[in-house]
Amino acid sequence: MSGRTAVVTGGTRGVGAGIARAFTEAGADVVVCARRPPETPLRGTEFVPLDVRDPVAVRDFFEALPRVDVLVNNAGGAPYRCLADAAPERHARVVELNLVAPLTVSLAAYQHLRRARGAVVMIGSVSGTRPSPGTAAYGAAKAGLESLARSMAAEWAPEVRVNTLVAGMVHTELSHLHYGGEDGIAAVSRTVPLGRLAEPSDIGAAAVFLASEAAAYITGASLLVHGGGERPAFLDAATADKAHGRRRCTDKSIHRHGL
Repeated sequence: MSGRTAVVTGGTRGVGAGIARAFTEAGADVVVCARRPPETPLRGTEFVPLDVRDPVAVRDFFEALPRVDVLVNNAGGAPYRCLADAAPERHARVVELNLVAPLTVSLAAYQHLRRARGAVVMIGSVSGTRPSPGTAAYGAAKAGLESLARSMAAEWAPEVRVNTLVAGMVHTELSHLHYGGEDGIAAVSRTVPLGRLAEPSDIGAAAVFLASEAAAYITGASLLVHGGGERPAFLDAATADKAHGRRRCTDKSIHRHGL
């Protein structure tokens, strides 16, 4: 990525910081933007304060940049909030941040990206592919983000590639707010086939891949970065296999045909 400029929204902590570090390590010039500066400066990056929900500020931000080769729409998130426990305006703000803002940012960056024959990476979520109780508006926005990326990829080809990185559960400095302490994180990790949560560096490496020449023929795609997904709950609830003493598919013992 040497000689290329990558913009990472929400790139000051957690997943965003992991993405910014990955692009820096790949040789890119990295600009991170968020409402607040990082608590610990990210080596090799330039920070610019920006609220991605403000279209005028977003346009001014991109007009001030000399070039943009890669845009990573990472800014987003949502608090745990059941649908009936909040006014619709609160849910609408979640959709605005996670769906409308990436569209706003992408449109503002379009001319830069077109000139550079660049790439957009949308940071999606498994919450957009399955029920997301407690974060329903977030899940709906992430589902919409994948659809937006596919349409954007079709409209902007061949000059600009657009893909979605569908992230699973990630171990960040805020993981305890979602999963509890270390015991909770360990218990949740055991539900993932690979046996752990993703690290921000895992998401960063995948984002660099999607933006690189190694993915030159990939556009309109969704890359699942979730450690194998989540074990269906019904498998552990079902009693049929238990009643017949059958070994579960998660048994780590060796199994060969005929034995």
